[in-house]
Amino acid sequence: MSETIDASQRIDGPRSGRGAPGRRNKRVLLAVVLIALAIAGASWFAYWWTHGRFIETTDDAYLQTDSVTIAPKVSGYVAEVRVADNEAVAAGAPLVRLDVRQYQAAVDQAQATVDARAADLARAEADVEQQKAIVAQAQAEQQVARVALEHAADDVRRYAPLTAQGAETAVHLAELTSTRDQARATLTAKAAAVRSAQAQVTSMTAQIAQARAQLEAAGASLRQSQLDLQNTTLVSPLAGRVGDRSVRVGQYVQPGTRLMSVVPVHAVYLEANFKETQMRRMRVGQPATLHVDALRGVDLHGVVDSFAPGTGAQFALLPPENATGNFTKIVQRVPVRIRIETGSETRNLLLPGLSVTVDVDTRSARDEDKRVVSENRHG
Repeated sequence: MSETIDASQRIDGPRSGRGAPGRRNKRVLLAVVLIALAIAGASWFAYWWTHGRFIETTDDAYLQTDSVTIAPKVSGYVAEVRVADNEAVAAGAPLVRLDVRQYQAAVDQAQATVDARAADLARAEADVEQQKAIVAQAQAEQQVARVALEHAADDVRRYAPLTAQGAETAVHLAELTSTRDQARATLTAKAAAVRSAQAQVTSMTAQIAQARAQLEAAGASLRQSQLDLQNTTLVSPLAGRVGDRSVRVGQYVQPGTRLMSVVPVHAVYLEANFKETQMRRMRVGQPATLHVDALRGVDLHGVVDSFAPGTGAQFALLPPENATGNFTKIVQRVPVRIRIETGSETRNLLLPGLSVTVDVDTRSARDEDKRVVSENRHG
């Protein structure tokens, strides 16, 4: 019996010795894991408290740019297309040229009209100068008639007493009186001629004003014709890349026909639509981190540039009318423009329409947020 007990003790003793260290190792490992989890949780909470709770995120964001639609101002047949699809163009570069023959003819005709109106004006001015000379001649003849009248009147006054005394015949006095009356009539006629000549000057001066106005009208028509001729060549208003090109040589186009678009890819920006519940601490100038789906693993940086003056629903084609029927509250979104700050090489990879996830750091407004809450709480 004792031998059996000793044997069992010899067998159980080593087993119990091997189990105790294993249980201690498990306890140590569990303690280490719990401590690590506690440290990780504390670190995560500290990060969230100091940083994470101030980050506003949305994936409803897309790259945008202010593209320009190229459309003609005049009608005509397309004579030449000078750009290809997706081609980069500079500001002022020619894009499309229309047939210029009819517009060149209109310019030539308008120029001829201007020349004719200029000749009419010159002739009217010359007529005025000639009429002024006629006025001067009439005034001189009037002065001669006045002198003759004065002389005839003096003769009548001298010979009238002599005739009354019998020293002169009545026939001579009658002749002198007739001469005086004729001189008076001549003076009256010359005065009327002066007035008529002066009236002609006034009329011709008005004709000069009319000719000048006609010349200005012809000049305006010429400038319009030249502008139409210039508009037969469509140029790019800004630097960018050609997109949506639908124009072809030989096509007849009307004013306003969409021919192509010029996209300023170098001026791309981000428009992010944040929920209204995310706008509390968002301010202009706050930094943003951009994650472009097309550039996975690359973080871009930006700055909040501006906010839309209303929610997106306010500018929809059919705005919602919440004052009728049943009502279901829907969280609204506010368009936020974000300026992208990156180099030219990366910017060349950014195309309008690409999807982006954006994180805006609103920590700069936490003090302001506290003041707002405090102000309304005390109020």
